[in-house]
Amino acid sequence: MTTRARPRRKVTIKDVAADVGVSLQTISRVLNKSPNVSAKAREKVEEAVARLGYSPSLAARRMGGSKSFLLLALNDRDRTIEQWRAREGIDWVDQMLLGGITTCAEHGYRLILELVDTHSDNIAGELGNALAALRPDGVILTPPHSDNRKVLDILEREGVACARIGGFDQASGTIIRMDDHAAAGRCVEHLAALGHRRIGFVAGDPEYQLSTERLAGYRDAIAAAGLEADDSLIAEGDFGYASGLKAAEVLLSLDRPPTAIIASSDQMALAVMAVARDKAIAMPDQLSVIGFDDTPIARTTTPALTAISQPVAAMTARAAEVLIQPDGDVARGANGQPHVIPFELTVRASTGPAPR
Repeated sequence: MTTRARPRRKVTIKDVAADVGVSLQTISRVLNKSPNVSAKAREKVEEAVARLGYSPSLAARRMGGSKSFLLLALNDRDRTIEQWRAREGIDWVDQMLLGGITTCAEHGYRLILELVDTHSDNIAGELGNALAALRPDGVILTPPHSDNRKVLDILEREGVACARIGGFDQASGTIIRMDDHAAAGRCVEHLAALGHRRIGFVAGDPEYQLSTERLAGYRDAIAAAGLEADDSLIAEGDFGYASGLKAAEVLLSLDRPPTAIIASSDQMALAVMAVARDKAIAMPDQLSVIGFDDTPIARTTTPALTAISQPVAAMTARAAEVLIQPDGDVARGANGQPHVIPFELTVRASTGPAPR
């Protein structure tokens, strides 16, 4: 009869402490590379950890008291849940988690996502409860939280470091963003090079500062290309598909409709394309369309959508690095200026030469 071997018991921090003859707090301080440990004790602990094959848990590392080894990411509740319930998916959130989780894992950290309503009257209570429960080493803010003065004040009052993706106000924290002004300008340049003279623009939610930046980039690029500035070519949107439908109806019903339209999100760009199909407007022969985000559907729609690829994963990775290593060169940046992560314009079949 074969006797099954009993599984080996996992080595705990208590085993290491008993082996070395020191307190659990001392073991934790060594694991956390705290300076308040003698060289002799550090050497004995490190030798025991290696010999016993101990793998520290998050709880054990937190016993030192100085760090939690957790980062908290805040995203807008209403917009996120609305899109989840509509089963549209949010590639922005996926990419944010990709950049944040992988970077945290490299440094032995964990990333926790919390959804907070930026319009809530009880935002102080919501955020305060999360901070008290998790004791994060830092908070990653995404738009529109990135420029929410109430959120920034709470974090500053609690002494919690923050990295602000898409932030613009220099008041506090470290800003990580792409150049939205330049991205919109690059779209105009691409279309102007294809011969388009009337280029429409669907703006994003005005609550987001990046929407203002993109609109300004569009206007400046129109002027730089020597094109006529026509406010009738600018339509309001809120990043959502429904607002894109309304904006497209307005733009494509003009007496002199645009031959190209830039939309501040992929969802609004897809809406523009849907309206164009309903009106039997061929793309890109009669209408070129550009989106912002470069979500997966941009590659599978017909025609495939030309879009600005936002470096969301790279921005979140940089935000995590800033919070994990607050005294490093990455955190300091260049002369205290925002960390600007490069974008790309991915050209696909939805843009082509202007109709003759």
